[in-house]
Formats: sequence, structure tokens, C-alpha cells
Amino acid sequence: MNSYSRSRRRSRPLLAATIATFVLSGGALGGCGLGGGGDSDPVWKSPAASAPAAGVSGKPVEESAQVESISLSATGDIIMGDAPGKLPANDGEGFFDSVTEALKSDLVMGNLEQPLTGDTGTSKCGTPKRPNCFAFRSPPAYAEHLKEAGFQLLNTANNHSKDYGAQGYRNTVEALEAAGLEHTGAEDQITVVEVKGVKVAVVGFSPYAGANDLNDLDAAASVIGKAKDQADLVVVQVHMGAEGSDRTHVKPGSELYFGENRGDPIKFSHTVIDAGADLVVGHGPHVLRGMEFYKGKLIAYSLGNFAGGGRTLSRNGVLKYSGVLHVSLTREGEYVDGKFVSTYLNDAGVPTRDKADDRGRKMVAELSEADFAETAAVIGTDGSIKPSA
Repeated sequence: MNSYSRSRRRSRPLLAATIATFVLSGGALGGCGLGGGGDSDPVWKSPAASAPAAGVSGKPVEESAQVESISLSATGDIIMGDAPGKLPANDGEGFFDSVTEALKSDLVMGNLEQPLTGDTGTSKCGTPKRPNCFAFRSPPAYAEHLKEAGFQLLNTANNHSKDYGAQGYRNTVEALEAAGLEHTGAEDQITVVEVKGVKVAVVGFSPYAGANDLNDLDAAASVIGKAKDQADLVVVQVHMGAEGSDRTHVKPGSELYFGENRGDPIKFSHTVIDAGADLVVGHGPHVLRGMEFYKGKLIAYSLGNFAGGGRTLSRNGVLKYSGVLHVSLTREGEYVDGKFVSTYLNDAGVPTRDKADDRGRKMVAELSEADFAETAAVIGTDGSIKPSA
């Protein structure tokens, strides 16, 4: 068995600690053509809820109490390229320049839908069972592009994080940590970071082996309960829902895609909020979806394709539109305000601000109203996100 364990103090001032021990089992990963998982998947073993947060620099209570709210930002799917032949221009330098300003917040999160690894010799594609398969990877050094853009925490609970097997996943974790970036997404992994004295737990879910299972609602509620014991706020990152240009609407019930049960987005989101989550950030359908408020908590059902370098993600029609979600929350989890900033994929798949046409915001506004009626998030012409009156 190969194992990887790490617990260390972070140098980044806003991200003071991750409290967990990571154990990875080696071996090839299986899964369907677009899926992931296999016989040897990552398992994240969290300490007991009562354990102190390693590396947290203790702030005086008086100073921490003055923080009225913190700001969080999040994106949808990020693929920076596909080595060796489909990498962005200038080896990725400046890849996020158009959207760096739009990302800025106290905690910047994204869904990293690819490994950062060399060729491990183990790909989920290239077998008779997977004739129509996509496997992506970018060099480990590309973690620095994420850091330079302002990202601070990446979700890996998705169907491409293990495209190059367990070793590829380990390489991704090492690359992120070497760049000083936090990550979440393995089974039972609860990543806790400190933001202006507020502890934020981020937990990743997907329908794939090795991650927290969005289809096991009891287990999902349990891990969120544990996260709530360890932090002031709980954010859920979830890769859910069938994908495609015709999958913009959210409806009750489970969504299937090529035989995979990709969850019941509404039931899952409501379940984790009932269990203590303060914000749900969805991705996976490769299109934007609407937003709603449930018990005062915002659910963004899908943030679409944020980056598809090397033309890895489709730029046709609605598949090219995305955005950056901004949310401010109090220490107690109360929603203060939010904003949606429109972006799109240019012809090279590079994330680009959509200041002139603002198409992403218009899509989310229309879909929210159409799908959720009285619980819909109201998206203003300025991008502001508010509960229905």
C-alpha cells in the first residue's frame, strides 16, 4: 500500500490550517468512460471533532468578534489543458488574467476537473469498454497558475480528478500543496480553513468512488454534521446532475447520464442544508443552472464551464457561458449578500469576462425564476443575488 500523510502550518494568512490526515491507496482506478473511482481510492481520515485545529494562529476573541461577515467566491469546472498536445498558449502564463479581478474575495474556490500530473501510464481511457472517453491532464507546475489567479481552495470530487489513476491523483494533491493551495474532495475529507478568524469547512461530493457519495444522503448528512462540529461555516462543493446543453433546468428526481446516477440535486442540496451546510456550490452539467434559497441558504445548482484550455470543453451555444459566484456570510451562517459575475470561454477555451453582453447572469436569472418560483434567487441587472421577497 502506498500512503501519503501530511499535516502542516500554512503560510497563507487567510488559510491558516487544514485538519486532516490523508491516506491514499495505490492501484489503477476503474469507472465508466466519463466517470472515476475504482478499487483503490483516496480515503481522508479526519480527527475527532474535539481535536484542535493544527496550525491555527489564535486570534484574540475581541478581534475575531469584530468581523461581521466574510466573502467567498466560487467557479465551475476548470480544465487548463490536456498534455502533451492541447496546452494553452505561453504554457498557461496569463491564462486567468481576464478573470483574476472577478475572482477576488476572502476565500476563492474552484472545481479542478483534471489531474495535475505527468503521464502515469494509467489512463481510464483507451480500453474497449471506454471507446468514447475523455481523460485530461496538465503539468503539475500549472498549480502555480491557479495560485497566481487567486485560487485558494480546489475541489477534486468530480469525474476527471482520477483520469490518470491513483498516482495521478496523488500527484495532483502534491502539486496543489506545493503551491500552497488547499483542496477537498476525498471520502470523509473535511478541509477547514480560517478566514479572518472564521473557521470555514469545505466538503466535496460526487457520485464517484473515493469521494463523499452524493447519492448516500444519510452519509452526506453525517459528514456535514462532523464538519459543523469543526467550523463556524460549512460550504458544500458538489459535482451533480446530468450534463449537456439541454440540461439547464433543475427538476425533482435523480438525474442519469450514460447509466450513471448523478444524484437528485434538489434532495441532496436540501439534505446537506438540513444537516448544517451554509452554502451549496454545484457544478458538473457543463451548463449554468438556476439558484434558489432554502431555509435562508443559497444553492447554486451549476456554475458551468469556467475554463477549458486547449479547447477541452465545448464552446458551443450555452456551454460557453459561466461566471463567478460571490457570497458573503456572517460567522453564524446568515446570508448577507451575493453577486454573479458573468464569464465565457473564448475560442481557445480561456475564461473571459463578459462585461458587454452579461449572458451568464441573464441565463441564471431566467433559469432561477423558471425552476424555483417562490424560492428562486432574484438576480438583479447588477448581478446582485437576493432571496425572493
